[in-house]
Amino acid sequence: MKSLDIHKSEYLKQFDTQTYGRNLFRTQEEERLDAPNEECGIFGMYSDNDLDTFSLSQFGLFALQHRGQEACGISVLKDGKITNMKDEGLVLDVYKEIQDPEAFMGNSAIGHTRYTTAGDKKKYNFQPFFAKNEYDQIILSIAHNGNLTNARELKNELEAEGVVFRATSDSEVILRLIQKNLDLGLRGAIKATMEKIEGAYSVVGMTRNKFFAFRDFNGIRPLVLGAVNENTYVVASESVALDAVGAQYVRDILPGEIIYTNENEPGKLNSYMVNEERGKQRICSFEYIYFARPDSTLENINVYEIREKSGEKIWEQAPVDADIVIGVPDSGVPAAIGFSKASGIPFRPVLIKNRYIGRSFIVPTQEMRERVVNLKLNPIISEIKDKRVVIIDDSIVRGTTSKRLVKILKDAGVKEIHFRSVSPPIIAPCYLGIDTPSKDDLISANMTTEELRDYLGVDSLEFLSTENLKEILGSSNHCFGCFTEEYPVGKGEEVELFN
Repeated sequence: MKSLDIHKSEYLKQFDTQTYGRNLFRTQEEERLDAPNEECGIFGMYSDNDLDTFSLSQFGLFALQHRGQEACGISVLKDGKITNMKDEGLVLDVYKEIQDPEAFMGNSAIGHTRYTTAGDKKKYNFQPFFAKNEYDQIILSIAHNGNLTNARELKNELEAEGVVFRATSDSEVILRLIQKNLDLGLRGAIKATMEKIEGAYSVVGMTRNKFFAFRDFNGIRPLVLGAVNENTYVVASESVALDAVGAQYVRDILPGEIIYTNENEPGKLNSYMVNEERGKQRICSFEYIYFARPDSTLENINVYEIREKSGEKIWEQAPVDADIVIGVPDSGVPAAIGFSKASGIPFRPVLIKNRYIGRSFIVPTQEMRERVVNLKLNPIISEIKDKRVVIIDDSIVRGTTSKRLVKILKDAGVKEIHFRSVSPPIIAPCYLGIDTPSKDDLISANMTTEELRDYLGVDSLEFLSTENLKEILGSSNHCFGCFTEEYPVGKGEEVELFN
């Protein structure tokens, strides 16, 4: 058997050139129905010198592709002018549509890769959002990751003041509030905005001579800061985007912090805490379990190490006699390696991925849609037939994908199946930037573990406990809302943000 260190190295190296895919058993349709879907990825960079922002923003956003596959967009600052491009599709597909790359090479850029959480899927909701002056020039552009819980109220207030909204996304509320308050100066406008909005938000943005980023008072959505050199800075949802552009990780943007440049001090990045008493660290715990790439570092915690520890911990919590351990690619593999390391049960990468398959199969029947799964992942039957298998997955949401996985293993002749989820049972939806099914569709909110074990048809089923998750993370200073139904901020109205 290969050493587990070799497996780890091979596993991480592949994402340098290939897109990270969380649970490859899910069809594209099921990614909307049987998984919590990440909100977005954001990227920004600034220098007092001209850069190849066209290429660098492309690299950074590609590293964040797993955070959103619906649409992509960029804004670039060049010679005091902001140019914007956004369209439906994956990062590389959208960049191919840019006819003149030179027009997107400047000294600052922001970018966004999108998954819808609030607002519909029309092009006017694609980011970055921008505001224009009376001369039809873009004066402000932002990209937002998260979800506001008081967006409807604020939108009504702004409309009553005569503000016209062009999209149906809560992100435009942030844009219009900053725009409205620009007479306070950029920092003052952002401060006034942060004092009005509630919920989860990490934002990058630019004016015609400044770059900025800020994060909500609970730091729910991630935002990291890096540097290429002493006068070139990068901000992104995850540290892998820094790696992709050759930047060194500096630190995470603090909850309630604004970072910004000043045209009078080119190359200098300033920091301002809006309200230190309100600032608390409550980053989403599911970032570590599922959303972030395994080679990312968030809040000085390595994501891969957390996932490997989760496998070790669930072995301690629920040991079992078995012949092999397998992990659902990609997100379940580190935990499977950890489970193997702790238990001594061999890890086998027996679910083989087809890296050439696209996302856009158009098939008319459910039977054919299910066959797409076998095109993406196929088991090595000789490795698992007549074996007692432990299957490690990151989570169980609706349960439909897990049930299909069990069927595939049984059809391959597996003798026993022991299912381990390295997240606690998901019993509540998220209101802070993650698209989860309603409570009625969350299977753990409606079944006991024993009932779910029978539904899946497995010999045993265990979830990592919330207390063990806290122990792995090293603190309780995270958002555990989907596991406990207790959120760091009020969830707001349980209605669509915009009609």
